[in-house]
Amino acid sequence: MKKHFLFTPGPTPIPPEALLSMASPIDYHRSAEAVKLIKDVLEKLKAVFQTQNDVMLLTSSGTGAMEGAVTNLLSRNDRVIVIRSGKFGERWGELCTAYGVEFDAIDVEWGNSVDPQMVAERLGKRPETKAVLSTLCETSTGALHDIESLAQITKERPTLLVVDAVSALCADDLQMDNWGVDVVVSCSQKGLMTPPGLGFATLNDRAWEATKSADLPRYYFDLRKARESGLEGSVPYTPAITFIVALQYALNLICSEGVRNVIARHARLAEATRSAVKALGLNLFASNPANTLTSIRLPEAVDGKAFVKMMREKHGVTYAGGQSGLSGKIIRIAHLGWMGEYDVIVAISALERGLAEIGYDVPIGAGVTAAQEVFHRQSTNEA
Repeated sequence: MKKHFLFTPGPTPIPPEALLSMASPIDYHRSAEAVKLIKDVLEKLKAVFQTQNDVMLLTSSGTGAMEGAVTNLLSRNDRVIVIRSGKFGERWGELCTAYGVEFDAIDVEWGNSVDPQMVAERLGKRPETKAVLSTLCETSTGALHDIESLAQITKERPTLLVVDAVSALCADDLQMDNWGVDVVVSCSQKGLMTPPGLGFATLNDRAWEATKSADLPRYYFDLRKARESGLEGSVPYTPAITFIVALQYALNLICSEGVRNVIARHARLAEATRSAVKALGLNLFASNPANTLTSIRLPEAVDGKAFVKMMREKHGVTYAGGQSGLSGKIIRIAHLGWMGEYDVIVAISALERGLAEIGYDVPIGAGVTAAQEVFHRQSTNEA
């Protein structure tokens, strides 16, 4: 018998009770019960996004929410800044190109985080810039951007800050209202512990004002319609009602633990994982790593593609490999969503064993010991 362990930054493990909730007989999505369900979910999502703004519920992946942000905020003659530090920063640019929106790219070496001063300088040269498009955690590299500092820069200008928090919501801090972030988008299958299929977007007043003059085509992802329907406990089109049931259960868990506590838990798991990686003599890839996942730079002797395949097929342990130019060069271990201390212990012990099996000289037990020491120190400090 082989038990499978999932350590990818999406989809992430789902609480069994949430999975079981989807086995209930499906109900009509316009019923009074569905209205109550959707209203409850939308209210709890506000807590997760740390906002008082309305949250829109979309039947899509996170990319659908990103596309909705572009089409609802921008016009053909607008110019924006795109922070490209990995695969998903690049996606902002690809969406702009698809709709004919010109953008200035701030290209950051993969693994690094953007220097907010670079954004300030670029805005100084182009004060007419309509929006800055950024990721919170660049999932392809594990690097975290300083969204609070970016918001300090944009909120003093007529420039919107639009943030892809697809992977990092509930893992890395993003205080939308306190920091002055204009738009945040995310999805269900990461920190919210629900199957793929739900996208979310939330806009502040500045952003809603921009939607009035935006002239890009929008229909399915018209956030104005989604907002109006949400106020009535509905959505404009057929929702993924089964996933919404599971999302309600997951949100109940998050709100019961407390959003700030959930973020702190992810920080503890990330610290332990990073400590373990260093104890094994390996190097972190991201210069400013996120709580969402840990990216590990593999030694040249290790074929990352073959290693990820071997770990999944032989040991039932699924890590994420590198994307694009990082394929075969890094592995990514997520500690995201329905994860606790012993999940990290499993991820690290499997990493040790796998590396040893392919002949890489690794100090067996050193990573697990380092992680346990972090957890012990944390529990002692909390006591």
